[in-house]
Amino acid sequence: MSLDNTEVIRLLIALILILLLAHAGGQVFVRLRQPRVAGEIVGGLLLGPTVLGAALPQLQHTIFHSGTATATVLGAIYQLGLFLLMFCSGAAIRSGMDRVERRTVLVIAALANVVPFAAGILFLLWLKPQQLIGTAHNEAAFMLVFGCAVAVTSVPVISKIMADLGILGTPFARIVLAVALFEDIVLFIVISVAVGMVQAPSATALSLPGLLGIRPDTTPATVYYVVASAAFFSLPLFLGRGFMQRLAAMRGNVLAWSSPVAFQLLFMLAVTVLALFLGVAAYFGAFVAGIMAGRLDGVHTRAHEAIKSFSFSVFIPIYFAIVGLQLDLQRRFDVPFFLLFLVFACVVKATSAYAGARLAGQRPRSARNLAVALNARGGPAIVLASVTFAANIISEGFYVSLVMLALATSMMAGAWLDAVLRRRDASDELLAGAPEPIPEPAPLGLAPSAPAAAQAG
Repeated sequence: MSLDNTEVIRLLIALILILLLAHAGGQVFVRLRQPRVAGEIVGGLLLGPTVLGAALPQLQHTIFHSGTATATVLGAIYQLGLFLLMFCSGAAIRSGMDRVERRTVLVIAALANVVPFAAGILFLLWLKPQQLIGTAHNEAAFMLVFGCAVAVTSVPVISKIMADLGILGTPFARIVLAVALFEDIVLFIVISVAVGMVQAPSATALSLPGLLGIRPDTTPATVYYVVASAAFFSLPLFLGRGFMQRLAAMRGNVLAWSSPVAFQLLFMLAVTVLALFLGVAAYFGAFVAGIMAGRLDGVHTRAHEAIKSFSFSVFIPIYFAIVGLQLDLQRRFDVPFFLLFLVFACVVKATSAYAGARLAGQRPRSARNLAVALNARGGPAIVLASVTFAANIISEGFYVSLVMLALATSMMAGAWLDAVLRRRDASDELLAGAPEPIPEPAPLGLAPSAPAAAQAG
């Protein structure tokens, strides 16, 4: 299977432009003290219908839309970039949490998930925006999606922001990612139910729900998605901390010692396939694979660093750039609604996260930082927008607003955290991932762990 010369040239030009503008945009935003990921999305935006398509529509169509091969390959790279980002994010939170962190995660996750979701439903009942509903005309499904849009937190984007800032291995990052993961598990189940309300039975033909004859939009389907999702995310706990190390050390596992990089990538793909077969979101499959692979040591640690380095240089910037490339802000962007939606979503989400952090015993500074970080919607909001738009639950206008909400909140979170870190002196470099306990308050204001508090006392 091969492409002709014209298709290859078109594909290579598209990849060169996407990668070039993604890195250029990311570098510009870094110099402006903004998260690199926002610049990568804006770089893609310049190549889409909003800028290049408006100035040179024929050229934009020729490069990105005139051949099915280009769209197919770019779509595959887009998916692979998302999988690799989730895999690296999962591996980064492999270390355990202490009692203070666990309490903070549970309380924030409860309040910052339930309160925004309920507030979104009430806001929607008051607003009644019929222009936001897709051609499926299913108001119940749209209501669930709207609630998710207000409550969702991004694992991919906030992890990318914290990676850019050098704090991905800190207790602060563990709390943020754990809360985001917990919220996204619950929200994914809700999204699955919403999509099930409108999809055709043939859509699940190659998955376990289809093989079991579970029809969408039924009580058995709802029960199945709840049970399957809970079971899948319990996989690392069920298999145990040493599962990956034992798997890598098996006598017949030639791949593990001949190419540790290939071994980890193959494992990621296998777990992702399992997730899809069970009806669980694919990118969460990659995330769970990362959590399990994060337990590896020795040569596999260096292999993971190689995967991370290449992914954050090529595949992940392309993923975020393609997100921007898909937007059409000139024709599909309702600015008044977006501003109203942005203010409402940010206030509700940040307030509930702050209240949860304070109830968990965090200091006001810590609670503010956690609230801002958890307000970044990023990847899950983009996935939510793409999946529900493809299912005709939401309109194209609301799709654009959801992606812009993800971009705006990600920039806000990145700018806030960067400003916090810049205010600290050089002694606070321990925040960048040093393994020793921190007896004094960390720059992001987290309460010290029990052992650290005992040492400080």
